[in-house]
Amino acid sequence: MSLDSLKSLLPDYAKDLKLNLSSLASETALTPQQLAGTFIVSALASRQPQVIAAVNDEFAAKLEPAALNAAKSAAAIMGMNNIYYRFVHLAGGDYKKMPARLRMNVMANPGVEKVDFELWSLAVSAINGCGMCIESHEDELRKAGLTAEQIQAAVRVAAVVHAVAAVLDGEGVAARLVAAA
Repeated sequence: MSLDSLKSLLPDYAKDLKLNLSSLASETALTPQQLAGTFIVSALASRQPQVIAAVNDEFAAKLEPAALNAAKSAAAIMGMNNIYYRFVHLAGGDYKKMPARLRMNVMANPGVEKVDFELWSLAVSAINGCGMCIESHEDELRKAGLTAEQIQAAVRVAAVVHAVAAVLDGEGVAARLVAAA
C-alpha cells in the first residue's frame, strides 16, 4: 500500500489531511533519513494497521537497515517511556526522585546519529502526549543544533500521520456500527 492508496481511503472531509500527507512526504527541512524515520515512528505510534502498512511501503526502503531498526526502536522505547514519565510528571511527589528501573539501553546506542533518534523520540512523545518527554527531547534537539523549523516539521509529520490514523479508525468503527444495525 502506498501513501496514495492511503489517501484514497480517507473520506472527503479529510481533504486537508490528504494534502498535508502529500506535502510532508517531500518536506525539505529534514534530512531524508530524518523524514523517513519520522514517518515510520509516527505510523507505529498511531497503531493503525493501514497507516503502518502504507508508511512502511513508502518509507522503509529509504532507510538503511540500521536506521529502520533505530526508528522502530525509538517507537518501542518511547511507547514505554511516555507512559512512565507522563505518570511521573502528573503524579509528582516522590516518583521524580525514584529511579525508573526500566531498561533503556537503546537510547545510549541507537544505531544512528543521536540527533535522529532524539527527533524520532520527540515525534512519538508528541503523539503520546508526554509533556516531560517532549520537553526533554526538544531541549536535546536544540542543543544539537536543530532549528525550530526542523523540530516543527517532525511534529507536523507526527500530527498528520496520527490524524489520518484517527480518521481511518473512526470511519472503521462507524462502518461496523452501521453494519451491525
